[in-house]
Amino acid sequence: MTRYLVLRIGQAVLVLWAAFSAGYVLLRLLPGDAVLIKFQNPELGLSPEQIAEIRAYYGSDEPALVGYLHTMLGFLRGSFGYSIDTGTPVIERLAEALPETARLAGAGFTLAVLTAVLITFAASHTRSAWIRGALLSVPSLFISVPTFWLGILLIQVFSFQLKLVPVIGGGPVQQLILPVLTLAIPISAPIAQVLARSLDQVHTQPFVSVVAAKGASRRWILWRHVARNALLPTLTIAGLTLGELIAGSVVTETVFGRNGVGRLTEQAVSAQDTSVMLAIVVLATTVFVLVNLVVDLLYPVLDPRLKAKVGATA
Repeated sequence: MTRYLVLRIGQAVLVLWAAFSAGYVLLRLLPGDAVLIKFQNPELGLSPEQIAEIRAYYGSDEPALVGYLHTMLGFLRGSFGYSIDTGTPVIERLAEALPETARLAGAGFTLAVLTAVLITFAASHTRSAWIRGALLSVPSLFISVPTFWLGILLIQVFSFQLKLVPVIGGGPVQQLILPVLTLAIPISAPIAQVLARSLDQVHTQPFVSVVAAKGASRRWILWRHVARNALLPTLTIAGLTLGELIAGSVVTETVFGRNGVGRLTEQAVSAQDTSVMLAIVVLATTVFVLVNLVVDLLYPVLDPRLKAKVGATA
């Protein structure tokens, strides 16, 4: 088990390093100099010497390799540099934006999982082939809906037409309703598709027929035996969809005018604020890696066969 744990942690560290390196190189290759774009405006009245000092302050004049090492060491110390757009530490901007995105992402992911479970188990319980087919076609519809279009549609229907949820103002819960729906609906689709496929595959296993022959009810078989064995593939896709939350939050927070990591990403891209963009890339990768590391470590706990295999290789 110790060897398995060390191997997974080593892979996680390697992924983080690769994401940081790729992000740094790509941002370094962007055309133009964000410092010059912002401070070389004649209206600011800055002299060439002052602009050179500003570039030195932000590290824009450093050679690529020196800048890479300097930035990496800073990240390891927890220092992400300074925002070119505002002049404030990047970590302060992230600390301001992260709580809003965490609330949105947490609520959106929870609703996505509940929606996926509700759809798939309702389809499994029904004996009508027509209803089952209709329910299982819902995830395909969800996954094909663009996030920005869905957000605008929900605003139009629930805010402007039905006047149930205010677009501006309202309490903290009211402000979360439509953004959470916008984020959850597309994410629920792959979870529901994998869960439905896993349930169908487990239903065909011989042990299900044995349990049914012993007189167990259909509901007992589904919840006690089938659902548990169908959990692992669903857990995998659920971990992968968490990586989409940052991407989804960029669109969602822009559509609804929410201040979070998504809105911060939009502002950083507009201003070519490379320090902020690199920090967001590393943050998103860290969340993705940690979630999937937890999923990997849960596998041996949930499946005794994997636990025995891990123990044999440890």
